[in-house]
Amino acid sequence: MNSSQQSLLRKLPGVDHVLELWKKSQIAEDIPRVVLVRSIQSALEQLRKRILAEDKALDEAMFSEGQLLHLTQLAVDKAMSYNLKRVVNATGVVIHTNLGRSLLPESVARHVAEITNRYSNLEFDLEKGQRGSRYSCIEGILCEISGAEAAIVVNNNAGAVFLSLETLANGKEVIVSRGELVEIGGSFRIPDVMARSSAKLVEVGTTNRTHLPDYERAIGAETGLLLKAHTSNYKIIGFTAEVSLRELVELAARYRLPVMEDLGSGNFIDLSKYGLMKEPTVQETVSAGVDVVTFSGDKMLGGPQAGIILGKKDIIERIKKNPINRALRIDKMTLSALEATLHLYRDESLAISTIPTLRMLTMPVKEILSKARRLRNRLRKMGNNRMEVVLTKSSSRVGGGALPLQELSTRCVGIRIKGMSANGIEAIMRKTTPPIIGRIENDLFVMDMRTVQDEEIDIISSIFKKILAEE
Repeated sequence: MNSSQQSLLRKLPGVDHVLELWKKSQIAEDIPRVVLVRSIQSALEQLRKRILAEDKALDEAMFSEGQLLHLTQLAVDKAMSYNLKRVVNATGVVIHTNLGRSLLPESVARHVAEITNRYSNLEFDLEKGQRGSRYSCIEGILCEISGAEAAIVVNNNAGAVFLSLETLANGKEVIVSRGELVEIGGSFRIPDVMARSSAKLVEVGTTNRTHLPDYERAIGAETGLLLKAHTSNYKIIGFTAEVSLRELVELAARYRLPVMEDLGSGNFIDLSKYGLMKEPTVQETVSAGVDVVTFSGDKMLGGPQAGIILGKKDIIERIKKNPINRALRIDKMTLSALEATLHLYRDESLAISTIPTLRMLTMPVKEILSKARRLRNRLRKMGNNRMEVVLTKSSSRVGGGALPLQELSTRCVGIRIKGMSANGIEAIMRKTTPPIIGRIENDLFVMDMRTVQDEEIDIISSIFKKILAEE
């Protein structure tokens, strides 16, 4: 350590000194003392690290009262801010797993707020005046929309699959096509879920081709369930063959076995009418005669995170009575959000226009282009010669493990700033309030306007104005 470093280290004040400066400054009086002390310690530690690293930009001016208070304020702001915060999704991925998946409709968010900051009849039967089931508020409308006999909802689809397998096939064999042994995400795989449920996996067919006789040859005295897992997050193309759900149901009926299908990202509307690829709807799956079907609430459905289980009444009753169900049950926030979202599905046109996920997936390119032009014009009006703003054509993605081959034509606003790389712009935008998460294409910071909400255009333009002024 050189003499200059030693001199600067000796000038570092103590925590008590900075604490007194803060009190005298009256910057803010409502900061908890424990937060303030830790923030001061953090600010001083950062200065100490810079001294030891021989930061050339560091000099004695950094130890002035004003600078010490400024560094403390930055540390306080960071400590007092929420870790989970709103971001602007400009990636073009509609159901973005890392950014919170589906957005709730405004009417749903209002209903959740009303339920969560007041008492509710969560487990109280208002007609009988006695304790009721928390699932009663959701089961009726799920059955109404899907055509199923009964329903139950748990915390997510992985939980739904696990609970169903544990109930129906604990200690028994479950027959699955090799081509359907999917990984749900985060290294969470169907075989692993099955093993934890104490079911025994029996693979049939090959990766690309499975036939009905493959299932029938595998059925034996230990068979408890035939499982079909919809490959919603990948596709096998080329020389392929798979057994339809109806064929599997007919086979199972001959051997008096239940059939379960995991749809993964299930949906209630046939989106092929709106230009997207055809996917089986929940209603089609139920009508095929399946005993149990599971799917997510926060993907194509456009609601909160939940695992929905529909099926035959006797089987759903068995699942409800499984003690593990209590460990997976959902709370009043999820119940209220899911029920309010399902109400919108009673009118298809209303669902398409008000559920953000469906609205963004079916949004016409003309509407996206209009938003892109609005943002481009706002940014160009700043008159900053350092920034180049262009419109580009690109493709959005569905996301959430749904429709992996689907490309959605979109329009983007691309940004170049002289003296900054696209990676540099992207890094800065992640640190703004709110953070703007985009992507990089052709050395441009690109914002896909399919997933940028209308009110966020003003937010983005204001942030760029601030960044350019600071630069």
